[in-house]
Amino acid sequence: MLTSFSEFKYYQSFRVPVESRDDVMFLVEYENESGKLETIKKVKLVDVSMTGLGFVTTFPLALGAVLRCSIKFKRLRFDFGASVVRAFKDTHAHDESMNYGIELDAEDYGNMKRFIEQYIQSLSPERLKDSLMKLSLTQHYASEKEGFEMFSLLLSLFKDITQVGNKEKFVESMLEEIVRILNAQRASIFLINTDTNELEAVAALGIDKELLKFDYRKGIAGSVFTTGVSLNIDTKSDKVRFSEEMDRTTGFETRSIICSPLSNREDKIIGVIEVLNKRNEDRFTVEDEKTMKVLGLILSSVFHHYSPVSEKSLIRRFSTPYDREHAWIGKSSQTSEIRKAIVRLKDIDSPMLVDGESGVGKKLFARIVHIEGKRGLASFHIISCKGVDEESIMAQVFGHGEIKSKFEECVGGTLVFDEIGFMSLSLQMKLLSILKEKRLPGSTIGFDVRLIFTTSRNLKQMIEEEGTFNPELYAYMGSCEVHVEPLRKRPADIEELLNFYLKRECRKQGLLLKDFTDPVKAQLKEYSWPGNVCELEKAVEKAVLYSPKAHIISELGNKSTPIIDMSISGHCLLENIPNADNSALPLKDRVCLVEREMILSEIKRHKGNKSKAAISMGISREALRKKLLQSDDVLEQIKNPRPKSEDSIEGVVEIKAA
Repeated sequence: MLTSFSEFKYYQSFRVPVESRDDVMFLVEYENESGKLETIKKVKLVDVSMTGLGFVTTFPLALGAVLRCSIKFKRLRFDFGASVVRAFKDTHAHDESMNYGIELDAEDYGNMKRFIEQYIQSLSPERLKDSLMKLSLTQHYASEKEGFEMFSLLLSLFKDITQVGNKEKFVESMLEEIVRILNAQRASIFLINTDTNELEAVAALGIDKELLKFDYRKGIAGSVFTTGVSLNIDTKSDKVRFSEEMDRTTGFETRSIICSPLSNREDKIIGVIEVLNKRNEDRFTVEDEKTMKVLGLILSSVFHHYSPVSEKSLIRRFSTPYDREHAWIGKSSQTSEIRKAIVRLKDIDSPMLVDGESGVGKKLFARIVHIEGKRGLASFHIISCKGVDEESIMAQVFGHGEIKSKFEECVGGTLVFDEIGFMSLSLQMKLLSILKEKRLPGSTIGFDVRLIFTTSRNLKQMIEEEGTFNPELYAYMGSCEVHVEPLRKRPADIEELLNFYLKRECRKQGLLLKDFTDPVKAQLKEYSWPGNVCELEKAVEKAVLYSPKAHIISELGNKSTPIIDMSISGHCLLENIPNADNSALPLKDRVCLVEREMILSEIKRHKGNKSKAAISMGISREALRKKLLQSDDVLEQIKNPRPKSEDSIEGVVEIKAA
């Protein structure tokens, strides 16, 4: 079966077979372990197309491998980059040959077009007629029946999809064909509207498509859109995920549903194809699922240019980050990992623990997970455990008088326990009993709530050394754990965050957009931000308020009204100094390493001038040099520890033997 849009595009293209007698020179290079390009020997070009080509070789290549290729035909020669999108065994070969399909980079399409035009002119009409037959011979399926049916479907659509003039009519005819092939009653194609945050039908068979629009997180279609996972269900056995709201709106009774995602050229999920009610059967078959997979790839190629971006979009992949109310800003590798974590964790129901220093954005992370996940339409509440008396927390957890428990208010939604490490041990026990039972005391109805816990404290240390945190509660929370790095460890995010908060604050104050000068930006990047993102946000607010008339902010306040405390900007934190907290090292060596970092920081502050750095620290230039040499010796000893003397080794052996 076809497994990706790239693979489908490889087969969708009209491919012209190449024979050895055509005198086409083809060269393939790959990057070896040392990073150098090596030529693959014994490569045979099989076919070419506008977007890719196929070749056979015994050299093993992985899917996704990046190659450098060259084609020469008569006077034409060009080099191009490509990636492997298809690999299968060459059944006609007696050796270990593999047939590889590669997709070209878009910028090389023009050169490939010129080559194909020149190449086709040299071919006979009979050769061109065999091109579609080659398409069937290179695709292998689990069975002959499956292969024949799938190829027949692709072949019947091939001409239409490559010569489509009226997209709307083509899509409508596609739906009619889909209903016939799957023996179903109805079919619809939905695309995301990023302004309304709804899935809207762009084509529907048997019903007015204007009736088919709903929030992108609702129903089966919403589940497939948000998760990217195809579904095949019947409404009797899976009533939980099926929503009857649409049936009430349309007056149509849904018995079975099969639904698959649609993607654009950037591999973003842009919509779904949904087919309803298998005739004469309770649900769609496994063969129908395989067919839907290919149909989804075909329709993805029809809408491959669709990539709407909107300021109103709640979906991160279609929104303008700087205009969203809740966005995780930055371009560091740590921020990329956080974004990946959001995608992985947004739709699961397991409890989650988010740890990190105060001000790093733990509550923001929890809110984004809620908004973008399947629970985003339901309530979101935060119970603060820091600086709040125990009675207030009890009232929020268990309810009090007319005040409902947050567990009841958040049914179907997300409940966050912020700074759980500050909750008393006795209250932890009471909370744990609720979480185990999954219902409130005196209630027979269980609660359906996604729980997220945040902490800036070291809970393991509280358990093992202080005995102030319940290990069972920690085990419950720790089934899914996310760590958010402090801002000083992701300096690449600082400028992005400055721009984001500066734009937001100027808009809030009704001012024209301001900017920082480059020297001020450099100062802000060097600052260690002990209060993390929260401190940065407050600093930007102060900068705007202190400079209401200036369009360019050129200084960080003054002594009476400072924006940040630059006196700590060059300070080194112990956790950032390698081996400084290594208890196996003598104290004098650890102090030496700390001094080294402080000296290097001062040298950097004085732009490499060691004499000025020494004067600012109150030591001589020679003392600075000696301290750096001493620290170099310590680092060398750590890297290459000196072996103990033979006498001491023998002594140790004798003691152990005794």
